Amino acid sequence: MSKKNKPTNQKELSFIEKARRAQIVECAIETIAEVGYAQASIGQIAKRANISKGVISYHFANKEDLLEQIPIEYYLAWQAYIVPRIEAQKSPKDMLRVYIESNLTFIDENRQHVFAVIETVSNKRTADGKLQFAADHDEAILLPIENILTLGMQEGVFREFTRSSARVMALTIRSAIDGFTLELTRKPHLDVQEYTRELVTIFDKSTKK
Repeated sequence: MSKKNKPTNQKELSFIEKARRAQIVECAIETIAEVGYAQASIGQIAKRANISKGVISYHFANKEDLLEQIPIEYYLAWQAYIVPRIEAQKSPKDMLRVYIESNLTFIDENRQHVFAVIETVSNKRTADGKLQFAADHDEAILLPIENILTLGMQEGVFREFTRSSARVMALTIRSAIDGFTLELTRKPHLDVQEYTRELVTIFDKSTKK
């Protein structure tokens, strides 16, 4: 193999490895959505992906390492979907509306992944028994809402919040979105558009100056 050709082959291998890892994670998501976190096994995931368990072991150290990627991949996909939509808005009021609308749309369009994340975040623990993702997840998910509220106060669009009351509002908005996730799990045929309109109306009125 010449030096000229070698970098191209390395890039191709890297692309193939990334594609294989993505496939395995997707099959893990589907498996958890079907049987739950506790019952999902490397064997089941390998069977769904139509590969050997050895292929999974090549890409991931163990089952825990693989399942750890599910919330991480979800958060990255969520960021890629939500952030550009918020940044495209010119006013804090529209930012908040789009934050709510795009979150509910993203959840609706990624139901399997959402369920797998709920299962993983609710069950995956560290060596000392603490939930692995709880604290970091909460802070990362609340910060965009708090930033929107702060900007809205600075521009005179939203009513005045103290630091602690802004936190309460951010928690309430996020809890309403997470509540939608649970309701959608219980009622798959839920009218998502109506639910979204109602949430937007509620928080438009509760933040209005």
